[in-house]
Amino acid sequence: MFRPRILFALSLCLFLSAVLVAQEMHPPARTTPAFDQLKSLAGDWTGKDNSSMPVKVTYKVISNGSVVMENLQPGKGPEMVTIYSLESDRIVATHYCSAGNQPTMQTAPLTGATGKYDFTFVRLGGAKSLDEGHMVALSVSIPDKDHLSQTWTFLDNGKSMTETFTYTRAK
Repeated sequence: MFRPRILFALSLCLFLSAVLVAQEMHPPARTTPAFDQLKSLAGDWTGKDNSSMPVKVTYKVISNGSVVMENLQPGKGPEMVTIYSLESDRIVATHYCSAGNQPTMQTAPLTGATGKYDFTFVRLGGAKSLDEGHMVALSVSIPDKDHLSQTWTFLDNGKSMTETFTYTRAK
């Protein structure tokens, strides 16, 4: 009569021990004040582009806090994803563009949360040459917890174009 209860209790203890060991094997990811500020964007945002067309962006903190995933949905354009991560004292952004390529940009070394992050071009994946249209710069401005703006710079055959998005946190 007591054996099933004892077996259940032992099984439960083993299960809980395994869960605790798994948590110890994955401590929180390394972070910085600047990356924490980027993580604070988690959630849904609505806004407009240069032409006052609606745009939505969603941020999600993933991979045990080591990545911020941005899902950008321009009003009538195709959805795009940008992945932000830390590399030493820089934030790196890889943009999965609707142009079919993946430019990677990074900030200068960061020492604190400044509310303004400028990303410059590092490399281009998924393209045959650098002459193909691709993003070459991104500026992210976070003036407060409920407002955000982005200015993206696109280079195509030597011609530069910018698009600015302004957002408000969706409530």
